[in-house]
Order: sequence, then C-alpha cells, then structure tokens
Amino acid sequence: AKCACMISASNILCFFFQWEVVQKTLNGSQLYTYSICNVGEREQDNWLRTTFIQRRPSASRVFVELQFIVRDCNSFGASSLTCKETFNLFSSESDADVGTTFRKGQFKKVATIAPDEITGKKELRINTETRVVENLSLKGFYLAIQDIGACVALLSLRVYYKICPATIQSLASFPETVAGGENQALREVSGECVENAISEGLPRIYCTVDGEWVVPVGQCQCKPGYEETEDACKECLPGFFKAEASSGKCEPCPANTQGLDTGALFCPCMDGFYRAPTDPPTGPCSGLPSAPRDLVATTSHLSVGKLLLSWRPPEHTGGRTDITYSIECLRCEGPVCQSCGEKIRYEPANVGLTLTKVTVSELDAHLNYTFTVEAHSGVSAFASQAMPQAHKLPLTSALTTSLLSLSWEVSPKPRVQARPIRYELTYRKKDDNLDVTTYTVLILEKNSVQIPDLSPGTAYLFRVQALGSDGSPGGSSIEEQYETLSEGHLAHNNTAVISGAAIGGAVMLLIVVIVLFLHRRSVLFFFLNEQLKPLKTYVDPHTYEDPNIAVLKFATEIHPSHITKQKVIGAGEFGEVYRGILKVPGRKEVAVAVKTLKPGYTEKQRQDFLSEASIMGQFAHQNIIRLEGVVTKFKHAMIVTEYMENGALDRYLRDHDGEFSAYQLVGMMRGIAAGMKYLSDMSYVHRDLAARNILVNNTLECKVSDFGLSRVLEDDPEGTYTTSGGKIPIRWTAPEAIAYRKFTSASDVWSFGIVMWEVMAFGERPYWDMSNHEVMKAINEAFRLPAPMDCPSAVYQLMLQCWLQDRSKRPRFGDIVSLLDKLLRSPESLKAIADFDPRVSIRLPSTSGSDGPPFRCVPEWLESIKMSQYGENFTCAGIVSMDQVMQMKNEDIKNIGVRLPGHLKRIAYSILGLKDQTSTLIL
Repeated sequence: AKCACMISASNILCFFFQWEVVQKTLNGSQLYTYSICNVGEREQDNWLRTTFIQRRPSASRVFVELQFIVRDCNSFGASSLTCKETFNLFSSESDADVGTTFRKGQFKKVATIAPDEITGKKELRINTETRVVENLSLKGFYLAIQDIGACVALLSLRVYYKICPATIQSLASFPETVAGGENQALREVSGECVENAISEGLPRIYCTVDGEWVVPVGQCQCKPGYEETEDACKECLPGFFKAEASSGKCEPCPANTQGLDTGALFCPCMDGFYRAPTDPPTGPCSGLPSAPRDLVATTSHLSVGKLLLSWRPPEHTGGRTDITYSIECLRCEGPVCQSCGEKIRYEPANVGLTLTKVTVSELDAHLNYTFTVEAHSGVSAFASQAMPQAHKLPLTSALTTSLLSLSWEVSPKPRVQARPIRYELTYRKKDDNLDVTTYTVLILEKNSVQIPDLSPGTAYLFRVQALGSDGSPGGSSIEEQYETLSEGHLAHNNTAVISGAAIGGAVMLLIVVIVLFLHRRSVLFFFLNEQLKPLKTYVDPHTYEDPNIAVLKFATEIHPSHITKQKVIGAGEFGEVYRGILKVPGRKEVAVAVKTLKPGYTEKQRQDFLSEASIMGQFAHQNIIRLEGVVTKFKHAMIVTEYMENGALDRYLRDHDGEFSAYQLVGMMRGIAAGMKYLSDMSYVHRDLAARNILVNNTLECKVSDFGLSRVLEDDPEGTYTTSGGKIPIRWTAPEAIAYRKFTSASDVWSFGIVMWEVMAFGERPYWDMSNHEVMKAINEAFRLPAPMDCPSAVYQLMLQCWLQDRSKRPRFGDIVSLLDKLLRSPESLKAIADFDPRVSIRLPSTSGSDGPPFRCVPEWLESIKMSQYGENFTCAGIVSMDQVMQMKNEDIKNIGVRLPGHLKRIAYSILGLKDQTSTLIL
C-alpha cells in the first residue's frame, strides 16, 4: 500500500503542560524530544497537543505512528511508587484551527500506549507503535498525548493515510483513491476505459483498507481497428485489421484484399475481386469465374426440335466452389434476332445449373438459334453492380423544336470514393430505312444532357451505356424514343400558354383573396384560444386554512410498509434523511430518499415539514427533484423523494475537483437553468438557490431541491414576496432582496450567477472567509466575484450579467437557457478563458496580524487554494516559508513537480496575488 504523509516531524507539537524540549544524542545523532519525568509526584495529568492537522476530504481513517522511550519504573527506586509505564493517545476533530485554545473535554481517547521494550539505566530502547484514528469527517483534527506519571520521551510522531495508487487494469483507468475505514472495508471505485477502448458496463474495482486493489469488475476492450499494447489501444498497422471490439490482436488482411490505412475495420477487395453478400467482411475476396469451355450442341435424328448442350467447367473459378450456369437463347429470322421466350423447354432448367449439360426442346425448324452459356459464382451478381447500370427515365422536357433535355438514373449509386463513371449516349433519327443509319455518339461525365440542333417534329431513338474506368462497357438502357416539337405545335402552345396564364392569374387572385380572408380568421381564432388557454400556476399551500388539505391535494399518500429505510445519509432541519427503497405493489422497486420528522415535534413543525411536500408535488420537470409521496396518516411523518446518488452539487464538485471539462460543467448549469425556467414560468421564486440545494444523480443530471424558503409571486409580473423576518443566505442573495427583503425571479437569477461561479470553482465557497457584513459592503461598492480558474470568458460574462445592480437588466431564465444551449452547440466558444486580474480584489483584515503575507505557513496557503497535494513537493524543495513562496517564478513551480497546466496556473496566479497586495486576500 502507498502511504501519503500528512505530517512528518516532531516539531508540529506546540502546546504542552509540564513537557520539556530536550536535546539528546542517540547513535551519534542529535535528537530533539518532548520529555517528561515526574514519577515522584502524584496525580499527574500532563498534555501535549499537536497543531491543527488538515484532513483530505476522503481520508476518514488515519494512522498515527509514535516513536518514544519509556524508563523502567524500577530504576527510580523508592520514588517509583506512583510511576507509570504507559501514556494515552487522544484525538479531537474540528472544522477550523482553534489556535491555543485547549479543552480536555473535546478530546476522545484513541488508545493506551505501552512500550514493548523498557529503557533501563544504561541502554536506550526506542519503541515504535502505530494506532488508527477512525471515522474522521470534519476538515481537520488534533492529536494529544496525556502523561499520567510515566517517564517518557517522544522522539517523533507521524500521521498518514493509506491509498490505492492510480492504476490501469484490463484497459480501465482507476484514479488514486484513499483507502476506507473499518465501516467501509472495501471502497468501490469506478474507472474509465483508456482511449480507444470501450466496455458494456462501467468498469469497477475495490480499494481495501490496506491500500490494495482487489476484485476488478467489468473489462474494457479495444475498439474495432485497435489492439491492446501495454495498457493502451493502438491502431492496427497497414495490412492488418480488427473487425470488432475484443481483447484480440489485429489480423493480417486475407487473400485478394488490401489494407492501405491504419486502424482498419476490414480490408477492402482488390480491383477485380469481390465479396458476396453472404461472405463475412473479414474473409478473403474472390474473382469472377472464366467462361465455360468447349460448348457443344448435339442433335438427334430421332427427336426433331431437340438438342443437347454440353460444356466443360471454366478454367478459373475465381477461388470459389459455388459455380452455377445460365443459358440464354436468341432466335434469328433474317437480320433480326429476339429472345426465344418461354416457348422452348430446358431440362432440368436454364438458370442455376450445377451440371455441365442441359437438354433443349420445342425448337422450330428452319430457324437459327444462338445459345450463350455463362458461368456464375456467389460474387457474380455483386460484381455486376460494380459497373452502374443506366436506366430509362422519361423525357424531362422538349424545350424547343430543336432541343431535347434527357437524364437517366444510375443503379447502384457510385461510391463517393470510387472513380468517376462516364456514359456513352448514342442516338439516331427513327427511320424505316435500316440499311443507311447515322448514329451520333456522345461521351458524358454526368447522367444528364441537353441535345441541340435537332430537326423539328422528328422522333429520335436514344440509348445510354455506362463505361468503366478503363473504357469497358457496363450495363445499357433499352432504346427509347423521344420527339421534338413541331413549329405549328409550338405556336399553338404559345397561344394556349398566354390564355392559360390569364385564366390562371384570375384564379390565383381569387385564391389569394380567399386564403388571406381565411388566414385572417384563423389568426384571430388562434390568439383568442391562446388567451383563453389556462396556464398552470403554483399555489401557495399556506393559503389553505387547513395545510393537511394541501398535502392531500398535491402529494400521494404512501403506506409506511412500502418503505424500507437503509442508511442515514444526512440530517435536515426537521430530522434525519435516509436512503431507502420504495416498493409499491404493481410498481417497480425504486431507490428513494426519505426525510423524517424527529420525535417531539409540535403541530406547527409538522405542518411546516409537510408544506415542502405540498410545494414539490406541484412540479413535474426533469430538473426539479421528484416527489414520490408522503406518509401523513401514521405517527412518524415522512417525505419520500427520488434518490440522487451523488448528493449535493457543492460537495460533489469539491470531491471531484478538476475532473470535469468546461463543457461538462456548462451542461450541469444548463440543467439547473432549465429547472429554474420551469419554476419561473409557474410564477414561483425559490429564494435559496445555491449549489448545496442542487442534487446530482449518477448521470450527472442536476435537479433543483430544498423548497423550504421558497414562496409564490403574486399575479403582478413584478410582484415580490416580502418576508416578515427569518434568515437570508447573504452570499447567494441579490442586493435588493437583502436590503428590502423583496424577492423576484430576478433575485433568483442573481443567485443562479453565484451557482455558476460555484460550479466553475468546483464547489468553492463564494467570497471565501469574508463575513456577511464584508460581503454586503463589497457588493454595494460594485465589487463582484472574479472569474474562477480556467473559466470560459462567455460563461463569466453571463455571471456578470446575472449580477447587474439593476434587476430589470438581468437576463431571464429563458434567455439563460438559450445562451447555454448555444455554448453547448459550439464547444469551441468555451476555449477562450476569462482573464485573471490580480487588481480585482476585496480587502480583508490581515489574517496574520502583521503586514506580511496573509498565511502563516505554506500548508495553510496551499489549503486555501485547494492544492494541498503539493505540500510534500514544496517541503522537499526546501520552500517552507511564505517569503520563499513569494519569490517563486513559473519555472520554479514546474521544477518542484507541478506539471498539470491547471494546477500550475492556479498556484502561479495565487503567488501573483500575494505579490500584488500582501495584506489582501486575492479573490
């Protein structure tokens, strides 16, 4: 297991009673120890406490390693009556550094420490003991050592937690993960497939308490066209292919195929080779069979009108075994030949033959017959489509007496990357004198043509044939007849056109008048209906004389036997919140969150508790938390909502700092804005819109929740709700709402701007550690929160629009949704990053009490900018004071091991701010 140090030196011990700092020589080295040896005095109670130790949010279990020496009580003789040979280890959690304040009652005992080896009068014996501190949940903690009468010297104290290191297993990448505690022996971790790998399910693995990965679930496989090489997926080389996602290697291209590109899913056939529709795309390609050989017709004088055709198989089969034969018959009378038709008979058949002979009967005497035998294989039909066929298409128009316009269809359509197809158009005048015929031949690059200089009132015969890239002929159309217009017909047509145009114009005028009249009536009717259409509007449950009626109207009653509570996941204003299962007969089992009402409630508290359900029950939108139902008819009232796996948005973002792209973050904002647009359209004001009140499910869909502070607007669009008192979330509230306690959808827009800032800052607290008074003063002086690190300029500009002092100029939620949609449709618009200006700041009292930097030490500064993971880098580089930090340049930051561009930028900007104003916290 890999261990990540949180603290590694004894000099962190800073608060003590009776303890002394003693310099000792051990094995030739000078050591400073904390020592105490009051063995002759009774009722000893000596405490040694550490400074505040900041905790990584996911590290709920830490290990404490102690190195110490304990003297043998027997070595003190008579003065050893009250001597002890043990001491105690205590811990205390806190969300903030309490300084030198020390209260014993805040500490709980971790363990009694006893030495394995006791030091006598001559030889020093060093003991090393490790204890575990479990279930840590606050921002940090203290450790304390209580001496009750031992002679002990503390050499060192080391605090660390165990992690499962970042790893790639089965092509799935898993992030570095802090090991869980005893209550979570196996911590499930979701991974992501490496680039160019996919998985049917989400790959998962478990991190043990000892920092080891075990039980991988789900496997990633390289996409088609890629193969696995050293925990990565690499494109198949030219000449190789891979047709499907698998763990296999790329295969060489089969016979008669070619692989010219990397990452091939299959190998295309070489010119002149084909695959039949039933052939697998991974198989070889086949050529066409050659012609049958030695065709012979044998007649018999005993059977008139009958003959036997026989032949030998083709010399080359193209590599296939599915050879069949077809027979075509032409009957010729003089110079004219035509198909034999259905009159003659073939035994066994004239198509699909597998034998090399066939009997033909019912032939007429004194006629010439021409028989053609063709060999076919499974690719013959497919190969014939390689040359497009030119098909008949009716004449587009006879444009004039001397001009025809023709076009024709091509089947199949030429492939985009295929060589261009050319066409041979042959035409002639229709003439009974077949002995002298003049043909005109045109070679065309496209499947349409206009033919000029024709004779008026004359019929022409046309035929189109496709040509291959080498000029070889392809499929041909049958001969079609088209005729140009005669001169008299053209004059007659002109008169008809003029008369028709006049009549048509009058008819069109009448139609336009009627349509305009009807259109006018339909428009009026439409707006009348729109005005009468009822709009769904939120109803304040507090307007009901009996609040229980509102609950019954807007919420579904659930029997408590249908609810199974599994685990406490939080605590609300009225009681605990559980994760549970809702199983209603006839419905699918679903995961839910169950809010409970704590025992000893008053009737008013019960009504206030259930009023939130009366509010939620009126909403139905994918970005608003869904109410499943309530329990009101039993002793323990409950509100049951859909379960959101990832919890509150602010905590979720803090736990996944830097893991999402700007595009994903904007997508989250868009969901929140859509939910708020729905509420605004219902004339509803939330009043407490903040990231802590946005819940996130396992698909990263954000939903607005917590309607405890929400109130309805009046019918007046500018209506407000004026509170009669109560708490207001200052950091998220618009200035006019703070000053006059009046809330509108415009004040919700201000709050949404703060939520946008929280999202882009990965859950950072707005205005940091400023007091509410300082926040209000700064806003009134026109200061605004600066752009978070790496925030797109377009997103920050929208924030500033939400924070306009004049509420009438702020965008509406509909406008916000439209703008966010536009950004999501054009991801390149998110690449421009908002400038960071260190001059934009809000002055705070110096936290150090002096004119120096506002941070007492490097770890405290790194924690403030959420870069604590680099604490060891700074220590190893010898940068242990804020004065040294302020001298660093970008190159220095890179040299100590900060490589990620976002982290490098964040640290550099913070140092720039420290230089600009050492007594000012740069926001």
